[in-house]
Amino acid sequence: MEHEKLLEEAWAAPGNTIADLPAVDVNQVLADRYDVDRDLVFTRSMLWDMEVRKASAPDIYIPTVVRPGSREKFDGKTEGRTEEFTRVSDQRLWLDQDTYGTVIEHVHLDHDQQRAFFIGASEFTTPDGRVLHAGTGQPLFHVEHSVAGTELRPLNRWRIVNLTETVDKDLAEYFAGLARDEYLRVFIEVYLRQDLGYQLTRK
Repeated sequence: MEHEKLLEEAWAAPGNTIADLPAVDVNQVLADRYDVDRDLVFTRSMLWDMEVRKASAPDIYIPTVVRPGSREKFDGKTEGRTEEFTRVSDQRLWLDQDTYGTVIEHVHLDHDQQRAFFIGASEFTTPDGRVLHAGTGQPLFHVEHSVAGTELRPLNRWRIVNLTETVDKDLAEYFAGLARDEYLRVFIEVYLRQDLGYQLTRK
């Protein structure tokens, strides 16, 4: 798989800044850190459904990162249980949350393995001939979101590799901070509220 190969090569390259966040046990975090308005068992199928929706609409599912209304999606190919497309959006810079930059990502969804790859690109030509350029305020990055665990005890996984010439300690610390977050990632909260209709409050 080309997308997986690109991510793995970047992951292994010296100088890049990598982060493999701890897997999040969604139901355990719900029990420990949230009040929910009714009984809820979050399933692996739900988690993957969320990942698929988020891949197409990051402005909806990651509102703390993606500028509202900035997302464009350009269809690619669908073969069997995989699909590919390109998305472009304005996203907050990792180390300067008040500033947005254009992010171009080639997306690959593997529905059987329940893995989603997002390969950063510096340039993309749209089907109508527009040439789009990624912002230069931070390095390009590649991401994998995936689902692990069992149907009744799903695990949310997220790893990222920033294409840096040497390891960026500030970037590394930023992602270390995300790893210490005791709550669910915002996209799971959005999915629970918006798509499943639950009311939840952080304890």
